[in-house]
Amino acid sequence: MIDTSPENILVKVDHLVKHFPITRGIVIQKQVGAVHAVDDVSFNIYKGETLGLVGESGCGKSTTGRTLLQLYRPTSGRVFFENIDLVSLKGEDLRRTRRRMQMIFQDPYASLNPRMTVEEIISEPLVVHGVLPRKEMRDKVKELLNIVGLSSRLVDRYPHEFSGGQRQRIGVARAIALQPSLIVCDEPISALDVSIQAQVVNLLEDLQEKLGLTYLFIAHDLSMVRHISNRVAVMYLGIIVELADRNELYTNPLHPYTQALLSAVPIPDPVIEERRQRIILEGDVPSPVNPPSGCRFRTRCPLAGAICAEEQPEFREVQPGHFVACHMVSV
Repeated sequence: MIDTSPENILVKVDHLVKHFPITRGIVIQKQVGAVHAVDDVSFNIYKGETLGLVGESGCGKSTTGRTLLQLYRPTSGRVFFENIDLVSLKGEDLRRTRRRMQMIFQDPYASLNPRMTVEEIISEPLVVHGVLPRKEMRDKVKELLNIVGLSSRLVDRYPHEFSGGQRQRIGVARAIALQPSLIVCDEPISALDVSIQAQVVNLLEDLQEKLGLTYLFIAHDLSMVRHISNRVAVMYLGIIVELADRNELYTNPLHPYTQALLSAVPIPDPVIEERRQRIILEGDVPSPVNPPSGCRFRTRCPLAGAICAEEQPEFREVQPGHFVACHMVSV
């Protein structure tokens, strides 16, 4: 059970907004619009927990993770990490703080430099932050390889000599090299074969227990998110529509979008699978350039009423630890 007291908050995201400008013109560029990638998102991540972040492609999950780490600077809002306001940090102060926050990227084929050896890839953060003398670097890399389940004899090989699962393990070794508190896992298993996905997830769980890590786990696979996460946040078109404990969310989804998502998850019981009702959403996801007024989900929601077009629903706590943004959900 995760301690959700205020003293145990590792990351506090407060009304985070990230818009990407759309410009027109060659010599003189003029902003003509913006992509509303993340719009007023707030949540906490507690020490030692895994917060799952799920939603359709293009809903803003990866942008949220990158903005949290300040890889993208937010349009507005605040991100507090260990009570430090990351948005206000610049230069050397931000670089020092980044040692405590790392990222595992989605594509293990694109996130590793093909011209660098395994030793150079994993030792790069150690070199950048100057935490180890050069003569100790090779031994540290071998130790990290053993921790993630790879042979220490592979230090002089290049990324093209490894499978996708092995490359992702190298990415994990690079992420834990600086002994961070927080790791943002940006769909770390979506590019891997199904047979390899469970191995990588089990590795992440083992490292969390051994090293006391905290994860923001971004994914599409709702079954895997339920397996690895303590709490789950559901995102739609730049906003979080529901956030709850994993068991609470999966057994008692309150938002219509969450209900539709979960109805599409296969159940390994043919009797239950045959009886249950699928919720098929009509229409397409609106453009983040011009999102709908009021509730973002109203154009596809089977319960939408007049108020849904006029007012944006408040993201509120309707049950202990269970937050939802929907006018049709009663307290």
